[in-house]
Amino acid sequence: MADNTAPEMKPTLGLTGLTMNAMALIAPGAFLWLTFVAQGGEGNTAPAMWAGILFAVLLCLATAVCYAELAKLYPGTGSSYYFAEQSFLNHERAWPYARISKFIVGWGSHLYYWIYPGLMCGVMGVLCGYLAGTIWPNFMSASNPGPMFMMVIAVATSFGVAYIAHRGVTGATSVNIAINVIQISALLVFSVMALSYRMNHPPGSFALNYDAQTTSSFPYQFATEKQTVNGQQTDVVSRDAMGNPKPLLDASGKPVAFTIAYPEKDEKGNFLSHPTAGSVVSIHNFGWLFVQATVAILILVGFESVTSMGAEAKNAKRDIPIAVIASLLIQGVFCYLIEYFAANYFLNNGYPMTTATGSAAPIGDMMIMTGDALFGQGNGKAFMLIEAFTVFLAIIGTTLSCLNTGARVTYAMGKDQEMPDHFGKLHETNLTPHRSIWTLATLSAVVGCLTVVNYFGDSTALPDATIKALPQGFWSSFGYFSHDTAAALPNSFIAVSLSSNFGTFLLYMLSCIICIVAYHNHPKFSPVRHLFIPLFGLLANLACMLAYIVLPFMGIGTKLEPFTALGVAAIWLIYGGIYFIRGSKATGRTTIVESRARPALG
Repeated sequence: MADNTAPEMKPTLGLTGLTMNAMALIAPGAFLWLTFVAQGGEGNTAPAMWAGILFAVLLCLATAVCYAELAKLYPGTGSSYYFAEQSFLNHERAWPYARISKFIVGWGSHLYYWIYPGLMCGVMGVLCGYLAGTIWPNFMSASNPGPMFMMVIAVATSFGVAYIAHRGVTGATSVNIAINVIQISALLVFSVMALSYRMNHPPGSFALNYDAQTTSSFPYQFATEKQTVNGQQTDVVSRDAMGNPKPLLDASGKPVAFTIAYPEKDEKGNFLSHPTAGSVVSIHNFGWLFVQATVAILILVGFESVTSMGAEAKNAKRDIPIAVIASLLIQGVFCYLIEYFAANYFLNNGYPMTTATGSAAPIGDMMIMTGDALFGQGNGKAFMLIEAFTVFLAIIGTTLSCLNTGARVTYAMGKDQEMPDHFGKLHETNLTPHRSIWTLATLSAVVGCLTVVNYFGDSTALPDATIKALPQGFWSSFGYFSHDTAAALPNSFIAVSLSSNFGTFLLYMLSCIICIVAYHNHPKFSPVRHLFIPLFGLLANLACMLAYIVLPFMGIGTKLEPFTALGVAAIWLIYGGIYFIRGSKATGRTTIVESRARPALG
């Protein structure tokens, strides 16, 4: 048990600070930029991207209500872990199971909180690789950055963010406020530009044609020539000495202007673009919706993070419930639904989904095109770089927020001796759970490297000709597998994302159950808020978890990534059971609580 004279966290956060910390984790700037490619790479399900996000939003809203209601009863440090213990201790019949319930929730939450920060460190590597390739194209390919370069950036990000977290939550909150204002403004500007591009370019009008190799757009059709690739004759784009695509010439020798169209599929049945706005918001197929939702949950998590800061809130019972709901409504409902509609509606024959899934940052490509259209040919890259800076800040913010949350859950478990005691110690000066923070930083560095090791794997595997055309060098091309090898392995970004997401679904499902238990026979019980909404959240989360198992066997989505995620979850949960049993024997504690401690007032 922690010493009574040990330093304690101080209440310094008001409603604005709490909301901004949660909003920083949701970070629409980071995820619109980086998760679009993962959702587009989910097999044949890409047309249902927007609908999948809407379903994930509804799922999260139901779960957010549960968190808000629990925070009203039990403000404190530890989020769901703390809620699980208090809700069972307050229940006349369920109190003997308080310890096992809080351990299951706390251990399961680590599957999310210990993977997610590393995932974001990995995508910081992707962003920096894309920017390096844009600025120095002879050093790096923007569309396909070097794995070694991305890994180094991931490691540096992990320890850099950990240092900010180590310094204290007050400074972190100031950073988060600035990041949120900047990224929301920047991404809404892009959304308006993307919608304007589509509305001002009806089918058959002159538009821009995107070239992935130079990450530039051109107003003409590209000339092609026959080349032998892997023993087969293939049409490839003809290029000049500078690497720019040559224009297709008409009979008079003039470049043929590129005319835009919005084809739904190519001759192989691959999804290309949405013919109408109605197609963007359509479900298309319920199986597709669930696959997209299993990825989309990644972009929405974070609203619950503020419930781990009860000890640092000035008025926890009043402000935390408001911050939970407000953060999700502002960013999950308002920002994402607008931004993802604009990005999907923008797709066309000059930049189809097949091109997007072969790029490290499809949104960056779209920014170049919309910037060229608005500011003039060649100026789109400057616009993209400005927007990319806001994404850089957003990734810092979301990584920082999740690392703060995860460290505090680990701290709470360490303080309860459910994890090693040293995790339950605070830094004497900064009053932060520093040992949890630096442990998580080390783990995040490893997960970040795993995220980018096969970034273009499975269905997004690059052709051998593309790999051969990369700038050759340790930082730019070393570490790329051949097409056949990469295609046979899971896409590392999607696999790590789904592993984190499975932990999210597990945590959110358990939190809905905890809310039902907490308010069962409670004087403030409301059938809508404490039964029907939690039941919907429970079933929705469970359905997404089952989608990992069922849908791949139905030929919907991809197989390697969800099965990899299930394997990670199984190993983590089995190890958790072993750890719990051994820890109980070592400390002489029983699984069932034998004497009821005085619970927190609810």
